[in-house]
Amino acid sequence: MLTTFDMDALRTVVVGTDLGSFARAAVQLGRSQSAVSMHLKKLEQQTGTVLFRRSGRGLVPTEAGDAFIAYARRIIALNDEAALSMGVAATTASVRLGVPQDFFDDVMPATLSAFSNEYDAVHVDIRAGENHSLAEDVRTGRLDAAIAFFGAGSPGEGETLCRLPMRWLSTADTLATLRSDPVPLVLFNHPCLFRQAALAALDKSRMRWRPALTTPSLPAVWSALRSGLGIAVRTDHARPEDIVSAGRECGLPELPAIELRLLRRPDIAPVADRLAEILRQETLGRVTAGSGRQQPDALCAAPAHARQA
Repeated sequence: MLTTFDMDALRTVVVGTDLGSFARAAVQLGRSQSAVSMHLKKLEQQTGTVLFRRSGRGLVPTEAGDAFIAYARRIIALNDEAALSMGVAATTASVRLGVPQDFFDDVMPATLSAFSNEYDAVHVDIRAGENHSLAEDVRTGRLDAAIAFFGAGSPGEGETLCRLPMRWLSTADTLATLRSDPVPLVLFNHPCLFRQAALAALDKSRMRWRPALTTPSLPAVWSALRSGLGIAVRTDHARPEDIVSAGRECGLPELPAIELRLLRRPDIAPVADRLAEILRQETLGRVTAGSGRQQPDALCAAPAHARQA
């Protein structure tokens, strides 16, 4: 006789894995930690194998656990799809979306608004992971869909939506007094495509640089630029009005373009696929429409001509 897995236990496994903590999963699911432990124990008894092993104070999936979690995601997605289609959802279906911080003020709210007009009983989990992790999260099923930056022309998955030029950005006052020996940089945490592009361009031009501030937060980047700490590299999308692009007279090297791609998990459920399609439409409408935005250039007091020794 085939084993029938408990849906609540499957949700516990998936949520605990996604949160990286079964204690946090207990809080989110409204269950006691003992109930969560019973779910894990029951699934291991049913599968006849160890699904999780202890690592420090937490649990991490074994190889068998990773395989089981992938099936659990598919089972939950099909269950929720059937419940929604029949109008008998006993629990709120959930879809998971990844969006870089650059799109939190326009693309994300427009996407959620359009989606909620079609589905009013679906929980959307928005994650602003670091760009390099978004593709991996979609690939492993931790996210249903995402938009993410990729190097222009680089191999990899996803549908290319547009190419955007990278810009050297700062305030007009900072650029007007910039003394680039070395160039003060406001950087995202490593790894970061914008960080890599900035350093590669400066190194190729044999220009010296120094890290002025490093952060995983885009608002922190804008704050650092307003504080006069240096210059950063980003696209013009979501650039605040008081942040400007560096003019050619600043002597900074040219930067490459960067691609924005839409990623969908291979076995995406129809409701999540619809969210991904809305995300695609809103991104194309809002990001590409703004790509022709006039860029005010700031003047530099002196050319950046310092060379790497």
